[in-house]
Amino acid sequence: MYDLFQAVLLPRPSVGRAVASPVVVRILWRVWRRLFAGIPQPRRREAALAAFGPVSLITLLALWVLALLFGYALLQQALRGQWAGGDGSLGTALYVSAQSLLTLGFGGVVPMGAAARIVATAEATTGLGVVALVISLLFSMFQAFGAREVQVVDLDATAGAPPSGVQILENCAKLHIDGHLVQVLRTWRQWSAQVLESHLAYPVLVFFRSSHDNEAWLNSFGAVLDAAALLATTIEGCPATGEAALTLKVGRHTVDDFAVVLHLPRTGPPGLERSEFDEARARLIAAGYRLRDADAAWQAFAELRSHYAPALAQLARYLVLPPAPWLGDRSYLPHVRPQGGSRRRLDRVAAGP
Repeated sequence: MYDLFQAVLLPRPSVGRAVASPVVVRILWRVWRRLFAGIPQPRRREAALAAFGPVSLITLLALWVLALLFGYALLQQALRGQWAGGDGSLGTALYVSAQSLLTLGFGGVVPMGAAARIVATAEATTGLGVVALVISLLFSMFQAFGAREVQVVDLDATAGAPPSGVQILENCAKLHIDGHLVQVLRTWRQWSAQVLESHLAYPVLVFFRSSHDNEAWLNSFGAVLDAAALLATTIEGCPATGEAALTLKVGRHTVDDFAVVLHLPRTGPPGLERSEFDEARARLIAAGYRLRDADAAWQAFAELRSHYAPALAQLARYLVLPPAPWLGDRSYLPHVRPQGGSRRRLDRVAAGP
């Protein structure tokens, strides 16, 4: 009951508390990842890994119900002298516990003593409460999942699939929609705060994967942060620079909290080579942006990116997410649609080793 309260009712992560459900999910994920992460076919691998979120949720619900059933059975076994019609065995106590918790009402074994009646009534009340909690939990989780994925799908038109921060900037410049760039950054700042609240309250949501090929919520988040970092350090004279700074501030807070809860490193190398940064600069210049000095911009961008990219990359590898141009395992890209200056690298990837 304590674990159920911490996992479902308490709207904050259970850091430093003796809660079983996060441990169960982590152990299940290790086993699941070992079984299915090595599937060579991308579609089959993604389908298998995507099943973990719902499976882990069902497993937690089953474990909570079984634990309550067994716990009340032990109480009834201790009061076996106050029950009429039973043989006093643990098997009978489990049967009576299931009747009370699930409110089956078959009869046959009847509580006679006051303590036994109190236990039976408390268990029936607990059963009804668990049903109500499960219904509210499912609605809350799928509402949070849907709100998260709406923005991921919407970003596909601007960032591509897999998403790229450079492509966000390219498309906004080529289509002359600077206002849209401001709106994207503002929307994803709000998205970041909402995801932080929902995913820390219900950590199993982290394992619910996006339903479209070459898309992952974490990759889209990383692409928006990369676009904001380029605006803040590399591009001159863009009206979205102020919005980029605010988005980076909230985004880094989100990344830091995820890193603390999941025990991931929060700082490290930028996870990007200078040659990739120079390639991005060439694409931005071709799109019509005015850029700062290359060396100074690289130093500022690498410093800024080192505060969020390492934790994002660790989480992407931990979740075995589909790779993106600047995030996660980039040794291969399934179903690649080459774009811009990254065409040569993606062609090498598609060709395989």
